[in-house]
This record gives sequence, structure tokens and C-alpha cells, in this order.
Amino acid sequence: MINIIDYEMGNLRSVEKAFEKLGFAARVSADPHAIETADKIVLPGVGAFRDCIANLRRGGFVEPLLEHVRAGKPMLGICVGMQMLFDESEEFGRHQGLGLIPGKVVRFPSGMEEGGERLKVPHMGWNTLHIQQPSPLLAGIADGSFVYFVHSYYCAAEQRDDVAASCRYGSVEFCASLWRDNIMATQFHPEKSQDIGLNIFKNFGAL
Repeated sequence: MINIIDYEMGNLRSVEKAFEKLGFAARVSADPHAIETADKIVLPGVGAFRDCIANLRRGGFVEPLLEHVRAGKPMLGICVGMQMLFDESEEFGRHQGLGLIPGKVVRFPSGMEEGGERLKVPHMGWNTLHIQQPSPLLAGIADGSFVYFVHSYYCAAEQRDDVAASCRYGSVEFCASLWRDNIMATQFHPEKSQDIGLNIFKNFGAL
């Protein structure tokens, strides 16, 4: 069973439907105890880091989530769900994350240009993945594949070995997907990335 954590911050139903379309048993649950009976968990996220981590803590999800990871069970973070895995974020002040991945979440610099045109923040739309290392989550995903992003802040990983795939926006090369043991995550939205996203969900479901 894949448990999608409902802490009121994420594209829950679209993620659930993607897994169901692929034939995997998935449920959306606002009960932190549901994590205990899950084979795998998904931590989605939309909005500000500060609000997401506050809701996660307020809902009592943090300790069951950490115990799931300590038990070696697969976990997938999506967008802000990936950002919360890091030590801290500078969005709306400094806010502590889950500390599972060394590094921090920082804002894209203003005034970036490409081809003589100023780039907008948030980074929104399709961009290419640059595969950095083989990852179970990205099996069968070709280097240069297009995926869909919506974010103003990006993850700056301290350890290069945690970066499964990167992406470039303006002058910034950032972590687009991470992998450390049983922890996997994407800054982009697989549920909005068409066939590439379905392939990623299939890889996770099959672990």
C-alpha cells in the first residue's frame, strides 16, 4: 500500500489517480498512524515551505515519517515535499526542515537572464533533466527528458552524491531529483509531467 500523506498541502488526488492508473494500491490519508501500515509513502507539497512544515508537525506526521525512513521503507517527496527533506529553508525567514538530506533551500536570484531576456521567478513550465547518477526512481528516463516545474526556491544539496538529476534555470544548476538509500524525491511534479511522470510513479510503485 502506498500512503499519500494528506497534511492539507499538495496535489493529492492527481498523485493517487496516477498510481491507481498504473495498477498500484494507493490511499490519501490525513491519519499519521496510516504511515505505520504503509509499504511506501509519498510526501507531496504545494505552497510555502514554512506553512508545509508547520502543517506536517501540527498533524503529528513527522515521527511516523521518520520511523518509516529508519525502517528502510521507500519514500517519495514531491516539490515542497522534497524541500522539507533538507536541513532548512530561507523562504519567509529561516525554517528547520526534517534534516534527512544535508543542505538548504534557497531562492532563485533576481535579474537572471537568458538569450537577452530576463527570466521570471517562479521557474514555471517545462525544463530538461540532466541525469547525474543511476537512480531507481529514474530508471528508463533519458537524459534531457522534459518535466514540469513550479517553484521559486530550489534545493542546494551539500553532497553531490545525493543528486540523482539536476536542471538548469538561468545561472543556477539545481537538484531536480535526489536519491539517498530509500529516500527519493523530485523538485518537479511527476503528476504534471505526462508519460515521464507516469514512468517515475511506476518505478516507485514497483520498488
